[in-house]
Amino acid sequence: MLAKRIIPCLDVKDGRVVKGTNFQGLRDMADPVEMARFYNDSGADELVFYDITASAEGRGLFIDILRRVASEIFIPLTVGGGIRTVDDFDRVLKCGADKVSVNSGAIADPSVIRAAARKYGDQCVVLSMDVKRVDGQFRVFAKGGRENTGMDAMEWAVRCVNDGAGEIVLNSIDTDGVKGGFDLEMLDQLAARVKVPIIASGGAGTMEDFAELFTHPGIDAGLAASIFHTRQVDIKELKRCLRRQGVEMRM
Repeated sequence: MLAKRIIPCLDVKDGRVVKGTNFQGLRDMADPVEMARFYNDSGADELVFYDITASAEGRGLFIDILRRVASEIFIPLTVGGGIRTVDDFDRVLKCGADKVSVNSGAIADPSVIRAAARKYGDQCVVLSMDVKRVDGQFRVFAKGGRENTGMDAMEWAVRCVNDGAGEIVLNSIDTDGVKGGFDLEMLDQLAARVKVPIIASGGAGTMEDFAELFTHPGIDAGLAASIFHTRQVDIKELKRCLRRQGVEMRM
């Protein structure tokens, strides 16, 4: 059995880690370099770094901060924000990222996934999807959750996996920051449609939320931000708790 992964997420805006609810009301949390160092030492399996306003502002990712974060950690690093071209993949990988997450850039130009997968391998290409219910349908949102694309989320996921996305981060806008549990309905629908690793994002509030998440087939990792940032949940203790419940973890 493959071990499940616990992944903290740094949402970075103007050089600082921030966190909101339902993608709104962002508040300052910490310095990203200090927080990366903390998670490297706290038992996290991987780290995700999102420059959350790069796409909406039409600019490139904050490379200087990324380099400093990458230099502080020895766990896999996934980076996203403002990724629009294969050159952007190249730039981020050279700064120390292990995987590159693409969202709005792929919506604008879906060919970037196939091109990046061909050049760097499927394992480097992560599709990040910001998804929200609209009239009972799962719709893909772009530009940090600001823009409804009208696209069906499950159909988009299947297309991107077929093009070479090797992993999917499913961000539920409906449950983001609410701390009421992961969006299991949305995750189950995605797991039924694709066979690549799925990282669940949005809604974690307690250790039991992770335990419930990992009873659902096809979910490989749980990603969270505020409960780890505020030390509400300790990652090492979370892993011990999950292992006691029969979930395979890397300790």
